[in-house]
Amino acid sequence: MTKPDRRMFWHLARAHRRITTSADASLSDLGITGTQAGALFCFRDEGLLVGELAAALDLAQSAASGLAQRLEDSGLVARHEEQSDGRAARLKLTAIGRRKRDEAARRTIAANAELLQGFKDSEIDIVVRWLAHAAATGGAPKRQRKREQA
Repeated sequence: MTKPDRRMFWHLARAHRRITTSADASLSDLGITGTQAGALFCFRDEGLLVGELAAALDLAQSAASGLAQRLEDSGLVARHEEQSDGRAARLKLTAIGRRKRDEAARRTIAANAELLQGFKDSEIDIVVRWLAHAAATGGAPKRQRKREQA
């Protein structure tokens, strides 16, 4: 019996590419990308500051600023002056943004269910645990992580 291919970085990169391509295709008629949908999923009624969006998506502030600008240019969010800090702007979903977020959520839930089909809960739990571990460690060896934290 052949041993399973354990090139985890390769498998993860390949899965990410295919899922991203599929998500973008499934959302194209809404005029949004998977990245934009992911950002819209972060919004609640009170809206978000760009820094909060960056933290929610694990993005650099500059990347979140660009994403926020694209969301605003597309009419999905609007900027509102922050009450406590006039220099900051709170992003809030527009009616169009809310509709597109809700439809994207329905499609994403269906796609997620399809991805999980045929797997036992215990198998899914292991995949989730591994992905959380990979996200937390970045795949770096422990000694490298210790140096980065110092």
